[in-house]
Amino acid sequence: MVRARSKAAYMISAVAEQYQIHPQTLRLYEREGLLRPSRSDGNTRLYTDRDLERLEVILHLTRDLGVNLAGVEIILNMREKMGAMQQQIEEFVSSLNRELSSRVHPAATQGMNSLIPVISYSGPKSAGKRSS
Repeated sequence: MVRARSKAAYMISAVAEQYQIHPQTLRLYEREGLLRPSRSDGNTRLYTDRDLERLEVILHLTRDLGVNLAGVEIILNMREKMGAMQQQIEEFVSSLNRELSSRVHPAATQGMNSLIPVISYSGPKSAGKRSS
């Protein structure tokens, strides 16, 4: 189920009904640390779209793949770590690209700094057909 990101928050009864699970199951997921809904001033659990996406992953793992809650916790932690590592890799590649682009010199200036003059080579010039 893909939905547009919004700042809406859903109460436990609405989430339980939407996903056809008992509210106690949501409370269990919170106790186990799998979900972290925010709380209202009246201490009511409020689930955001991000919480619902995480819940969908949890339900897929438990319902469709038969993973127990301990396994779900490990998988979710690994996904978070992989996301953080992906972000680090993207930042590294970006900084590497910036560094490389700042070091690129035009071909003309490279030839002037060489011990041996560098000339461009455009390949053999064909003056006609060669016979073998």
